[in-house]
Amino acid sequence: MYTVPLPRIGTDLAWRDAAKRLIGAAIPPQDVLWDFGSEMGELFATATPLPPPSRRIKAPQSFIQMADTVVWHKDPQRFARLYAMLWRLRHETGLMQDRADQHLAKLRQMEKGVNRCKHKMKAFVRFRDLRQGGDRRSFAAWFEPTHHTVEPTAPFFARRFADMDWMIATPDVTAQFVDGNLSFHPGQPKPDLPEDGAEALWGIYFCNIFNPARVKIQAMTSEMPKKYWKNLPEAQHIHDLIAGAEAKMQKMQDAAPTIPPERAERIQKQLRQQKDDDQ
Repeated sequence: MYTVPLPRIGTDLAWRDAAKRLIGAAIPPQDVLWDFGSEMGELFATATPLPPPSRRIKAPQSFIQMADTVVWHKDPQRFARLYAMLWRLRHETGLMQDRADQHLAKLRQMEKGVNRCKHKMKAFVRFRDLRQGGDRRSFAAWFEPTHHTVEPTAPFFARRFADMDWMIATPDVTAQFVDGNLSFHPGQPKPDLPEDGAEALWGIYFCNIFNPARVKIQAMTSEMPKKYWKNLPEAQHIHDLIAGAEAKMQKMQDAAPTIPPERAERIQKQLRQQKDDDQ
């Protein structure tokens, strides 16, 4: 039995290296245990070490891309599922295009979940100004992702906010960007971040763009799940905005200019023409 320890930081590279070694040595999936973040403790401390690197292992690019995403899913069986698929790919030509395969469908579903989580992280991380001195501004944020998406998503923030230092803390992994260098560290409890005056401005902006005539609660909670609300400064206004949506919409309708019916314009035109004829 092979027990493969996988770190919480650099999980994708560690899994890929282990999978190459195992598949190169023809180790079947049932002989492999995947230990993410030392969750198994000392239970398998005497397990057989991994085989040495062997010849280059080929796999479809579509599988590699999928695996690079699925490894960040929260499902404890994600590594075993991926390795089992890689094992099958040795002999099942066209497996990655088989939409009827239930195992592939499950992996595709997990891939979609991770991509959705990465999208939510980009949309819902809210930085607070730490007001520190120095040439570069310094910000920090607290976020609670559904999956392990801090590491694959952090480069987006590094590109987007390259002119400032920042930290994104989560219970699982913390990303730091200091002087242009991105690094990852163990997760931590929610830090005591200072109040940020920009949050009030963000709330005002959110309230002003809220359209009561287009309120669709189910669609809104689908795009902005309630689990994120507690860390979004603008979310504190949602309840009042929804509660007052009907009254505000009625007020907008009452204030709208009235448009005369089309026949009124024809009548006015006839009256003007008749008046000109009389003259």
